[in-house]
Amino acid sequence: MSFRALVVPEDPTLNGYILKPLARGLLADAGKPSARVELLTNPRVQGYDEAVRVVRDELADRYRFFDLWLFLPDADRASEEAMRRLETDLDAQGITLFCCPARPELEIYACAAFRDDLDETWENVRRHPRLKEDIFRPLLDRRGDPRRPGRGRDLMVETALRNLPLLLRLCPELEHLRDRIAMHVGIGQ
Repeated sequence: MSFRALVVPEDPTLNGYILKPLARGLLADAGKPSARVELLTNPRVQGYDEAVRVVRDELADRYRFFDLWLFLPDADRASEEAMRRLETDLDAQGITLFCCPARPELEIYACAAFRDDLDETWENVRRHPRLKEDIFRPLLDRRGDPRRPGRGRDLMVETALRNLPLLLRLCPELEHLRDRIAMHVGIGQ
């Protein structure tokens, strides 16, 4: 029986190019290398508030059959308490949701493999208040591919995933998420 994971983005337009390969990599490392990963595009959410509302109120009937839902919003709005409440609300509906706020923003995962190209220390990058604008976009211009959909975000994340132990060390929230997934899939085996 195949394992299916639904990945809920704050906005699928560009985030999907980071989230889908990232989810595949984490699931593979957690024991589900053949997992089917679907990025939520219907409904097409835009922004944190709409994503939370849709997860809480609209998706259960249509996507209940997925074995796991993943929500990786930017950490600027996603407090630990809010994510815990959302997981609890979905659990009450019989859905397993794991939330993992990206610190500081989702684009950090695409930056990890190229940290030596950055003018700041990794610790400063992880705390940067304008990571997407000031650090990621110039790095995407240098390391991405403007001919590809998403301008090469997928390639950058796949490069980071080639050294998954390093990515997990640099972004410990992902290691925690991978461990939670491993525990979840281990229960059903």
